Amino acid sequence: MNRRRLIPTAALAGSVTLGLVALSACSPSDAADGAGGAAGKSGDKLAVVASFYPMQYLAEEIGGSHVDVSTLTKPGVEPHELELGTRQAARLGEADYILYLKGIQPAVDEAITAAGVPNTVDAASLTTLEKHGSEVGHDHGDEHGEEHAGEEEHAGEEGEAGTDPHIWLDPVKYAEVAKGVGASLEKADPDNAPAYRKNTTALVERLTTLDTAFKEGLAGTSTKTFITTHSAFGYLAERYGLTQESISGLSPESEPSPARIKELRSIAAEEKVGTVFFETLVSDKTAKTVAADSGLRTDVLDPVEGITEKSRGADYVEVMKSNLAALEKALGAK
Repeated sequence: MNRRRLIPTAALAGSVTLGLVALSACSPSDAADGAGGAAGKSGDKLAVVASFYPMQYLAEEIGGSHVDVSTLTKPGVEPHELELGTRQAARLGEADYILYLKGIQPAVDEAITAAGVPNTVDAASLTTLEKHGSEVGHDHGDEHGEEHAGEEEHAGEEGEAGTDPHIWLDPVKYAEVAKGVGASLEKADPDNAPAYRKNTTALVERLTTLDTAFKEGLAGTSTKTFITTHSAFGYLAERYGLTQESISGLSPESEPSPARIKELRSIAAEEKVGTVFFETLVSDKTAKTVAADSGLRTDVLDPVEGITEKSRGADYVEVMKSNLAALEKALGAK
């Protein structure tokens, strides 16, 4: 299916020269540019490039046997801080179809814009992005507010500054995105439209079942507040009537201020919070420090930004079910 544009001979020779240079001076991230498949070498399949795991999952589930999916973010890499290698950026232009989420990875956003692939889909345009108050805006006495100002702008490029891009952690919004991805694949590859339509329906049904499980599992908890490392769970919290309190803001690497740690101690006592959640792709040091300071337990609440051997599940749905079990335990589900 790979509908590559024809390249003049002179331009091709130049690109080969550049490729040899890139091979001799590639960055560590270049070694991962083939993870999950090889864009531009997919034979009769649609060559799809996904920016990171939540987009990869949609492309693979909906595309099925008709797509060859590669991902820019290899397993184990924290996607927010990804910097593309030379070959990764160059190979974007060879894709038949690109699926990404604007606002999560600024370097990826820029490279995708530069690639100019006609069938490029921004998942953020397939649903409505929202603000989630303090967990997005760093209003909890964060003395590093100026440091993260640029980050908030990236997160809000689809709307007002401060909008939250973590839409995949709400199964309902993720299902909306899935429908849009399915429709865009049908347009990009009309010969296989029936298969994409069927796969989209099946995926939406699984996400609807997941949504029902969250509704029922979190309906009768003894507390509605949870503390987590970074502000990834605003959509999930809003969907199921919970309150997210994050140690840092949108960036999992940012450090909390002493005032924020003091505030979290008070929140934990007032809201009867017993657990501080940490993630699999970033250090658990800060979460464990905050927990120890307040006499709380720690557990994993996975933002599903990548699947590794540490993940509590083999794919998005399995990890989300593990997240539900962790929340039920931490919040005192009845």
